[in-house]
Amino acid sequence: MEYAASALILIGIFIILATSFNLIIGYGGLMSIAHPIFFALGAYTSALATIHLGLPIGLAMPMGALVALAASILLSLPALRVSGDYLVIASIGVQLGVLQTIKNLDWTGGPGGLVNIPPLFASIGWRPALTYVAIVLVSALAVILLVRWIVGGDYGRAITAMRDDEEAFKALGRNAVSIKIVLFAIGSGLAGYAGGLYAHYFLYVTPEQFEILYSAAMLTMVVVGGIGTVWGPALGAVLLEALPQAVKFLDFPSSVMAPLQGILFTGLVLFFLFARPQGLVGARRELRRPEADEEADEAGAADGAGARVR
Repeated sequence: MEYAASALILIGIFIILATSFNLIIGYGGLMSIAHPIFFALGAYTSALATIHLGLPIGLAMPMGALVALAASILLSLPALRVSGDYLVIASIGVQLGVLQTIKNLDWTGGPGGLVNIPPLFASIGWRPALTYVAIVLVSALAVILLVRWIVGGDYGRAITAMRDDEEAFKALGRNAVSIKIVLFAIGSGLAGYAGGLYAHYFLYVTPEQFEILYSAAMLTMVVVGGIGTVWGPALGAVLLEALPQAVKFLDFPSSVMAPLQGILFTGLVLFFLFARPQGLVGARRELRRPEADEEADEAGAADGAGARVR
């Protein structure tokens, strides 16, 4: 039961991470790969606030989200005013710099990691793992619905217009930088909240858990599920987190298990890259035949001409 609960909690946390990352890279079109560092800032801030400041976890976790949000604004203010390539470079630099700083500070645990993190349900004796599963899954659903609300309506259309043609968007007098900063801040703040959930359940964080490898994992979840879709990243997170857990049940030696997981993960990515680049949840329009689109356009043009004649 404990193993299944831990797996579900990890899946729920990665749903939050993939969905919030999709808000930045999928809807905002911002090529940042530093999402794990905001995950790390949330985890370390929440853990350190409870260990050294004695704050209750209910205050420490929102504090971690706010620190991640503030850090994202400090990164985005200079980087978003230039081309997207500079944001990639800046995000890599920030990720490496912050991780190196964490490794060289004694009060963060250094390279060995931070231990003795207080659990959320230290005083509860009745199935705390199942309670935590419910909290994480409800939080993941809330994040999905929040992103759906953000990208819906007029503001969502403005986000799409900014992403698809930023120059035309600016020509209309709209401020593209402010929208980018808002999306970056919200996505990073949600990643910080996921970091707090992670720290206070697994009770141990180390810098190696937030390196660039996890940027690739989150990006893969978004791409496999469907970039720029509401439910796609969540589905990608479930698939890419559940598959390695399922492989563990095979009675193979460790010398075979690790390469097998790598082969399955790489094969899945290559399959979606070539067979279905739009991901599991693609745009519905892509499922229609081009001939059907042309016929529909010709029929519409004919109807318009008939209406003008009448």
